[in-house]
Amino acid sequence: MQQIRSQVTERDGLFELEAGSDVLDSPRYNHDMAPTKVRERTWNKWHITALWVGMSICVPTYTLGGVLTAYFGLSVGEALLAILFANVIVLVPLTLNAFPGTKYGIPFPVLLRSSFGILGSNVPCLIRALVACGWFGIQTMFGGLAIHLFLGSVFEGWKSLGGTGEVIGFMVFWALNLWVVIRGAESIKWLETLSAPLLVAVGIGLLVWAMPNVSMTELLAIPPKRPEGASVVSYFAAGLTAMVGFWATLSLNIPDFSRYAKSQKDQILGQIFGLPLTMFLFAALGVVMTAASVKLVGVTVSDPVTLIGHIQSPVWVALAMALIIVATLSTNTAANIVSPTNDFQNIAPKVINRTKAVLLTGVVGLVLMAHELLKKLGLIVSDISLETVYSNWLLGYSSLLGPIAGIMVVDYFLIKKQRLDLAGLYRDDIYPAWNWAGFVAFGVPVVLTLLSLGSDAFSWFYSYGWFTGSALGGVIYYGLCVMRAQPSVVKSAV
Repeated sequence: MQQIRSQVTERDGLFELEAGSDVLDSPRYNHDMAPTKVRERTWNKWHITALWVGMSICVPTYTLGGVLTAYFGLSVGEALLAILFANVIVLVPLTLNAFPGTKYGIPFPVLLRSSFGILGSNVPCLIRALVACGWFGIQTMFGGLAIHLFLGSVFEGWKSLGGTGEVIGFMVFWALNLWVVIRGAESIKWLETLSAPLLVAVGIGLLVWAMPNVSMTELLAIPPKRPEGASVVSYFAAGLTAMVGFWATLSLNIPDFSRYAKSQKDQILGQIFGLPLTMFLFAALGVVMTAASVKLVGVTVSDPVTLIGHIQSPVWVALAMALIIVATLSTNTAANIVSPTNDFQNIAPKVINRTKAVLLTGVVGLVLMAHELLKKLGLIVSDISLETVYSNWLLGYSSLLGPIAGIMVVDYFLIKKQRLDLAGLYRDDIYPAWNWAGFVAFGVPVVLTLLSLGSDAFSWFYSYGWFTGSALGGVIYYGLCVMRAQPSVVKSAV
């Protein structure tokens, strides 16, 4: 006989839900969004380390140094420091927002129901989903190019397809990504665990190939592309904000992964071991490889896929492209498909299951890349570059996502005191449908950020958008909750 009321139990500080009919029959619940059982939380610190190695070693990370030197006016040394500092900084919201995921086994959209409301959670979820779908499309473009070059190294006639071959590669890689995520969290865990050592080996191999052709002293001595005598502070801070923005998305939906962690210690250590050093070293490798590319292949090449494509040996090109395909797949599935899959399910859990949500993510990512795909097919002509969109995306979206991160941390640690009503998050009778404190705290920093775009005096508010947004969003949310005298723990919380 099915129990009517849900029961919550605790094991060593980890809570799990025995769902009764009150939750099972709720329109806010489905199996994929349900809290993980304690026995399902199997990811130790090395699995989480591998997750971050797999997500960090990718083509966009490789190009970060170039983005900072070309678009943000930093020297090579300043750019690498900005990347290192940014990833140490972003560890703070990543670790803090991972806590409720590990403790309660809940994904990001369900956690947002506490701060934005049961229905209101869909707004920040869809904002997060859109940027993930955009990144999914960008990464799939790189993966498709790698497949095209791989096939071109194996089949001589494939090269003649040109842009059409790249589009075919895009669609093959697109389908492969969706297949991995549809198979579930365990397939992602094993993909990341198996790919991490391979990706480290690729990085070492590229470094060995490049080092004889570049002088680190000369590279670090290259002057920055900013006005002579200009203060480094504003340029460095803008670059730092953009680099924080690189993982600002994951600092929100990290519960999507931490819900599988064995313990808080595992999620904390895994993130510390896996993120900052990997990002720094692979970005540094990109700087070195780009500098060495002139001597290696005769032209300056800023992405590894195109660089390796210049190698004359078909065997080495095929091997390298296969590994880059694995690298991009491990990044894309975890960083850019898992989140929107959960976010889209949150709209109507009884109607949209994981498979439907994955396919919806794929369609949105495909639509966002339609312009670039049509260019490659020769159907349209455009001067808009993917690299420009990519660099603007980093800064602009980090400004919008910052307030959400601040609100989430304040809500869980200061307002709810790390105590949530687990069953109540899946019903309509405990938490409000719309928590207007969350929307005001989110809306004010976003409006100020947009207004600052038209003001020289307040341009710093946009340039430092993630920091200003997260701090202001958190402060406003806390103030509104205190004024409203919202209880820190709902009566049935555990």
